[in-house]
Amino acid sequence: MALTKEVKAQLVKEYGKNDKDTGSVEVQIAILTYEINELNTHFSTHIHDFHSKRGLMRKIGHRRSLLNYLKNEDLHKYEALIEKLGLRR
Repeated sequence: MALTKEVKAQLVKEYGKNDKDTGSVEVQIAILTYEINELNTHFSTHIHDFHSKRGLMRKIGHRRSLLNYLKNEDLHKYEALIEKLGLRR
């Protein structure tokens, strides 16, 4: 359930500018999306895990604010990223 080094490195390689680019907005959004998807699968079996649900809501809010920032800064990158991640269907 936790984000492993290999998965994080793969996300950084796919969404970052280089292999060490962990701080760019695109990489942060991709990592948060991965963690949110993992938590959603966790909640399919653990319905009454309300403490983790709070963490999920914080991650969703953080991703939303990063998406708003990216949308205001570079609309083309925003549109490409949400298409690639499958957000806002």
